[in-house]
Amino acid sequence: MAVKLWLWLRDRRLPASIVLIALAAGILQVLQWWLGPPSSNQDFVGPPRSGYTLTNARVTEYDVDGMPGLRVQSPHLERRESDDSLYLNSPTFQMPAKQPGIPDWEGESLYGWVNKPGTLLKLQGPVYLHRPAFVDAQGVTQPVATLHTSEITAWPKENRMETAEPALMTQGDSRMNGVGMRANLNENHLELLHDVHGTLIPRQKNHPVRPGTPGAAGAATGAGQAR
Repeated sequence: MAVKLWLWLRDRRLPASIVLIALAAGILQVLQWWLGPPSSNQDFVGPPRSGYTLTNARVTEYDVDGMPGLRVQSPHLERRESDDSLYLNSPTFQMPAKQPGIPDWEGESLYGWVNKPGTLLKLQGPVYLHRPAFVDAQGVTQPVATLHTSEITAWPKENRMETAEPALMTQGDSRMNGVGMRANLNENHLELLHDVHGTLIPRQKNHPVRPGTPGAAGAATGAGQAR
């Protein structure tokens, strides 16, 4: 029997060598797994970056000069570890006008999102903005202004915001509806873009009204702006 096995291996020298080498490699691999140290499941590179959740959070955005800008409050704030952005539930916020004597715009929405650098803010759900009445530099009283829409995209560092959705803008007793809105709060300027219609009430100047000069109301269509 042994002679026959030897003759078989001699006639098949190359295949036999391959089989022996494969067996030796398999044995060495098994010994390495058995005797070697256990391998780490994951390598640690740098500090861990885990997500977190905050309740009753307050966030303040600062500009390049270190001056406070956008301020946001939320009962529930979550940072996602995938992109480091912030997700806000029922946020309230204040957007400064950055002009002396002009009050901040205050607002609220159903949801909010802020990107990692803090340069982009998205508000979703019913969005409501409100600016209190004030007296401008010419001594003219500017009435309360409001804005209602379904979503807003804002650039806090530039103090700009816009929406492509239908919007309702009021200032005192004047009301204007339109589709699409853009605003530059540094210039105290809001503009409705398309399909604008509404009622404009002339502003009362800060001096006695002359007898026989009744107030008037007019209907307006076209582009709409407010300051």
